[in-house]
Amino acid sequence: MAYTREELDWMEAEWAFHLHGRQAFMSREDFLQLQAWDGEGIPADAVVGAMEAYFERRARREKPRTWVALSHLAKDVARAVKLRAALGKVEAEDLSGWEAVKDPLRSDPRARAAFEAWKRCQAAAPPPDSPGFLDHFDQARRLRKDLLSLAEASLGARAEPLREALLARLAESKLQEGTLVWKRAWEHHWSRAVCDAWGME
Repeated sequence: MAYTREELDWMEAEWAFHLHGRQAFMSREDFLQLQAWDGEGIPADAVVGAMEAYFERRARREKPRTWVALSHLAKDVARAVKLRAALGKVEAEDLSGWEAVKDPLRSDPRARAAFEAWKRCQAAAPPPDSPGFLDHFDQARRLRKDLLSLAEASLGARAEPLREALLARLAESKLQEGTLVWKRAWEHHWSRAVCDAWGME
């Protein structure tokens, strides 16, 4: 399946973001590289993830190359493909819930990528007694927060009535606004309200 216009716009925007706007549009060679990856069935979110990995590594170099092309992401894209293959069962079993999400959020490739990243992180959680469990738990929370931020932004004008209703409910509970308990209650119930609005588990 060919990349949609929305996916192409997303990848181009991410490319410009990493290059600080110095190369807002991809070159002809870059688009040919995208077509090649498209022909191989590599999804847009895998390419965007490869951009993140490449530019994080580039930022650590003392003298990063000044000219950057999409072809330089080849190794990172290959790693992303291998990771997807290794997590194929996880995707089949644990990522099916996205189909129940309502449009237009369901059709947003950024939201789907955030959902998949969160679910994969959950599925790869180490045992609770593992030394890395807490770090993994924090990572899963961050990924879920990223997803909820996209879902909240997509609500648009529908968000305000939800906020007002939740504020009224918290006021009825006699919680003092601004306290730690109130903030925790707000975060919990607001995330639930956003998920319910989109039919997201």
